[in-house]
Amino acid sequence: MINSLQLHLAKVFLKIFLRNRQAILFSLFFPLIFIGAFSFSSGERDPFLIGISDGSKSQFSSDFIQALEREELFTILEGSFEELQVSLEEGEIEGFVVIPENFKDISDLGVLKFYVDASQTRQVTIIKQALNNSLVSVERNIRNLSPLFSIELEDVKARNQRYIDFLLPGLLAFMIMNLSIAGSGFNIVEYRRRGILKRLFVTPIKPKDFIVSIVLARMLIVLTQLSVVLSIALLLLDVNIVGSYFSFYLVVILGTFIFLCIGFALGSLAKTQEGIRPIVGLFTFPQVILSGVFFPISSMPEIVQPIVYSLPLSSVVASLREIANDGSSFFLFSNPTLGVLLWVIIAFVISTRFFIWKEVAK
Repeated sequence: MINSLQLHLAKVFLKIFLRNRQAILFSLFFPLIFIGAFSFSSGERDPFLIGISDGSKSQFSSDFIQALEREELFTILEGSFEELQVSLEEGEIEGFVVIPENFKDISDLGVLKFYVDASQTRQVTIIKQALNNSLVSVERNIRNLSPLFSIELEDVKARNQRYIDFLLPGLLAFMIMNLSIAGSGFNIVEYRRRGILKRLFVTPIKPKDFIVSIVLARMLIVLTQLSVVLSIALLLLDVNIVGSYFSFYLVVILGTFIFLCIGFALGSLAKTQEGIRPIVGLFTFPQVILSGVFFPISSMPEIVQPIVYSLPLSSVVASLREIANDGSSFFLFSNPTLGVLLWVIIAFVISTRFFIWKEVAK
C-alpha cells in the first residue's frame, strides 16, 4: 500500500517539476506542434492536374474527356502536345494524355499515350487506374451496355480513417516514452548532481519509498499532459477513439511504468547530464524510427519485423493503435497487449538490477 511518506515525497517531486517551466513547455507543446503539423499535411489531397491533348476532336474523345472531368480525382487542362510537355517538365501538371486522331471509331480506337514522371510510382498507379475506369465507362455508354453487377461498400468500422488517426496513438506512445525516461533517468542524474540523493540516503527513507514517490509523481504528470494532448486532438482534429477509454488509459499507465523503470536503469549508468544524453538517445532514437510511430511495421522488410515487434515502444504503440483505431480491448490479450505485460515484468527486473540505492546515491 502507498503510505503517507511516499505521498509526501511525490508532492515534493511534483513541485520540483512545476518549477521547471521549460520542461513543461517542451513536454506539452512539442507533441501538439507535431500533431498539428501532421494533421495539416495529412488532409485530403488536391485533385491531380492532368493535361489532355485531343488529336481526334470526335464525339468519342469528347465523351472520354467529360468522363475524366466527372472524376473527383482529376482537374483537366486541355492544350497542345508541346504546351503540355513543357508544363510536365516544369512540374505544373502531374501528366498528360494524348488522344490519337483515330480515337473516333469503336472498331479502331488506337492507343492512348499517357506521359508522366515515372518516378512518382504511387501517383502513376492511381492515375492509370482512373483512366482505365473512365475508358470503360465511355465504352459502355457507346455500346449501350449496363454493368453486369455493382459493388456496394459497407464500412464495417463505420468510420473513415485518416493518417492523423493512425498517427495519434504512435505520437502518444512516443510522448509516454520521452516523459517517463526524462522523469526518472534524467531526474536521478540531476538529483545526484545536486546532492539530493546523498541527503536522502542518510535519512530513514527507503529505496522503495523513493521509487514509488517518483513513479506516482511522474504517472500523474504523464496522464495529465497526455490527456491535454488527447483532448485537443479529439476536439480540434476530430480524431476518434473507437475502443474503450479504460483500456486505452490502462495501456498508457502500463507503458508509463515500463519506461519509468527503464529510465531508472539508464539513469543508474550515468553520473552527469552529459553522460546520460547519449545513453538515452541510443535507446530511444532507434525505437522512434522503427516502432511504427509514423508508418506501419508491416511495411518494413520481413526479416527485421520480428526484432522490431519485440521493442517495448512497438508493443505500446500497437496496443494503443488497435484500441484507438480498431476498437479492440486490453482484456482480449492480443499479441501487442501480451507484449506490454511482458515488458512490464522485464522493465521491473532491469530497474531493480541496475538501480542500487547505495551506488546511485554516490
